[in-house]
Amino acid sequence: MRLLKILLAFCLSGIYTAKAQIRLPKLISDNMVLQRDQPIKIWGWAEPKEKITLTFNKKSFKTTTAENGKWEILLPAQPTGTGFEMLLKGKNEISIKNIAFGDVWLCSGQSNMVTPMERVKEKYPDDITNANFPDIRNFFVQTLTDLNAPKDDFPQGQWKAANPKDILAFGAVSYFFAREIHEKYKVPIGIINSSVGGTPIEAWISEGGYKNFDAIQKTIARNKDTSYVNSFNRRLSVPRNTTTQIKDLGLIEHWESPDYQPKGWRNMNIPGYWEDQGIKDLNGVVWFRRTFEVPKSWLGKPVKLFMGRIIDADEMYVNGKKIGNITYQYPPRRYEIPADLLKEGKNTFVIRVSNSAGKGGFVPDKPYYMTTNGEEIDLKGTWQYKVGEAYQPITFGGFGGGGINQQNQPTALFNAMIAPVLPMKIKGFLWYQGESNVGNPEPYNQLLPALINDWRNLWNDSNLPFFVVQLTNYQEINYTPSESNNALLREAQNQALTLPNTAVTVTIDLGEWNDIHPLNKKDIGKRLALSARNIAYGEKDLVHSGPTLLAQNIENGKITLTFSNVADGITSKDGEELRWFSIADYDKKFVWAKTKVIGKDKIEIWNEAIKNPKYVRYAWQDNPEGVNFYNSVDLPASPFRTDVESLDETKAWKGKKCSVVLTYDDALNVHLDNVIPALDSLNLKGTFYLTASSDAATNRISGWKRAAMNGHELGNHTLYHPCDASLPGMSWVKPEYDLSKYSLRKMQDEVKMCNTYLKAIDGKDKRTFAFTCGHKKVIEGEFIQTLTNEFVAARSVRSQMHSINEQNLMDIDCYSMEGTTGEQMIDLVKQAQSSGKLLVFLFHGVGGEHGLNVSKEAHSKLLHYLKENEKDIYIDTMLNVAEHIKEIKK
Repeated sequence: MRLLKILLAFCLSGIYTAKAQIRLPKLISDNMVLQRDQPIKIWGWAEPKEKITLTFNKKSFKTTTAENGKWEILLPAQPTGTGFEMLLKGKNEISIKNIAFGDVWLCSGQSNMVTPMERVKEKYPDDITNANFPDIRNFFVQTLTDLNAPKDDFPQGQWKAANPKDILAFGAVSYFFAREIHEKYKVPIGIINSSVGGTPIEAWISEGGYKNFDAIQKTIARNKDTSYVNSFNRRLSVPRNTTTQIKDLGLIEHWESPDYQPKGWRNMNIPGYWEDQGIKDLNGVVWFRRTFEVPKSWLGKPVKLFMGRIIDADEMYVNGKKIGNITYQYPPRRYEIPADLLKEGKNTFVIRVSNSAGKGGFVPDKPYYMTTNGEEIDLKGTWQYKVGEAYQPITFGGFGGGGINQQNQPTALFNAMIAPVLPMKIKGFLWYQGESNVGNPEPYNQLLPALINDWRNLWNDSNLPFFVVQLTNYQEINYTPSESNNALLREAQNQALTLPNTAVTVTIDLGEWNDIHPLNKKDIGKRLALSARNIAYGEKDLVHSGPTLLAQNIENGKITLTFSNVADGITSKDGEELRWFSIADYDKKFVWAKTKVIGKDKIEIWNEAIKNPKYVRYAWQDNPEGVNFYNSVDLPASPFRTDVESLDETKAWKGKKCSVVLTYDDALNVHLDNVIPALDSLNLKGTFYLTASSDAATNRISGWKRAAMNGHELGNHTLYHPCDASLPGMSWVKPEYDLSKYSLRKMQDEVKMCNTYLKAIDGKDKRTFAFTCGHKKVIEGEFIQTLTNEFVAARSVRSQMHSINEQNLMDIDCYSMEGTTGEQMIDLVKQAQSSGKLLVFLFHGVGGEHGLNVSKEAHSKLLHYLKENEKDIYIDTMLNVAEHIKEIKK
């Protein structure tokens, strides 16, 4: 017992001593850069009530640790300088050496921000050799996640100065940026690089930054439930062998061995993908082999081998010996063949390539050669291949799931990789991210401003400079005008420009079609530095952006575009006609346009086939290869389009004067044949209420499917269109469809059946309802309140308009059109414009097929008026307008 007490006392003493020690965050350490010209916080942890003394520059600063063990000391602002020391005393002493005061930049995003100088060393050998900048210092944050709460420190990390050895771990973009700023202003530059490849923007925003994102808030709350997160890690129990069975025939038979005699191998060209060369949809392992003649002069010398990029993983063998491997697709394949491995004459090269998704093989348009002493041997051409293993598709049953990817979850990276930086004063932010959001670019319009505002709020400075790198040109070139998620994401990145002290660095000319990680990081860093010089360092006359669209004017079949940021004028980089401009009428069917620079800041564009041009797009492609639209200081214009509206989602009618909804019932054949083509020609959207049992619905499903795909809403008009036969003028209603005889259960069933039918066409769950003949009652009374879970809104038939606050979503009024002229309908729209209300039109027939009919000519006049006044009128489907009303009324 005595021995136990001694041991316990010893352990408690150790714990007490450890707790009493002053501890500093990893950022407060040797070689750190602190922000000049601002009061500086030094913080850390120690025993509660412990007295802490900080000595700096012959002055002492004192504090006492709080009950929670935290302490902080505020130093007065310091001018630019290096070589300082700091001493902290409590129950222990900590000395911090070689402190610099300069500018600290937080650099964040995904893989292109973290791509190190090591990856681009062949492109920039002199920049690495000459990297002797002791006052450019980098703090690299390791990948960490936390789903629950912000962290207060990193588990590891240290400041490193730029020298030929340590520079290889610096992010290339951030280093070239820092070097530009350092050489221009002669101030120390601190880089805090907190980036993770393959991560979405959602992971980098704090919980407080999601105040206006209800769905994401729910995800954040759910992710804090440990039992929920752990449920993703459960697996369905599947019997399996206790030992791993090798299935790759190449490994079993040792196809890499010099003694192996190849049989049944086929030819394939490298570079290239095997799916393009005779192997269909294979996920698995493919082996490649070829012999090369090596001259005697190469023997005894190390040889560098470049095998481009390989998707996904590879193992490289030379004369039977493995010389290296890489486990994923992005790094360039750069191997060194040992000096004693090659022999004079024939040498056998074998590559084992495995791929589990998409096309496998060798990325085209990359370097494939080996070299020594300035001599090269080309490795491209015909190799032999053989399939070692074909992976079988895996299906999960039961509880399924491959685990939750925490680094992709909202707040996860902010909590662990940004929050510990918050006490540091900084000069600004560099942000290079977006590739992981390309699959769903639309939310980025709100997410990027949310990120910027969130970080500025957390640093308590609404003016902190924030610089965004726009996505580069990437993927195959499309030589016809087309839609592009990459273009949409670039457009969303430009939302940063709606906030003060921001800039977007255009890189549409710096990418590579076959590599999401282009090598030209130096020009990106230089262009970022131009933005910093203008915004953060006050060089207001410095042009830091390419030509930016100011206005368009349409006259005589041509569109004239006016630009700012042209410096001495618009230029064609290669002297040829400006490329990648397209033009369209209201139908938005874009065709390539001819261009002519007609002044310092103006371009005229046209196409003889488009008599009434309305819209322009520039570089609206994944990869507009060879853009040549620049200003005189060699900066390219950003991709843009004029066929999109800038809407303020926080205001009634999205910032416009009123809202108009076009709805169509009953004469469904006419609506398909007359109305939808008219709407599509002007890029307007309507709501079509379908009665599921009607011939025009059931016999023309493909037409309705196309309409839904084009953005029109398919609404619920019940299964059989029952109306109340007891009311005046309703004698035409068949007895079996007399709504006054319907039970509540029957009505509910028929409405739900129609919803099921509509979902089979458009795949959607949300929709709106239209009361048949405007009637609302069954035997038990009004039925709609029992179906509110089925619908976002319901349309009645009363000739009234309402403001957004007056609107009852389950009883939206509309104006029924019968023989109405175009002028009369336009007058109604003008009333809505002047009163700021919602106007809903109901058309039973347009051009025939129904007694309540409006002529095609009158309908066309209305549509053209709406289109011409689109800037003042929010025109959308009933569903989208109802959703908007819900958001505004929250």
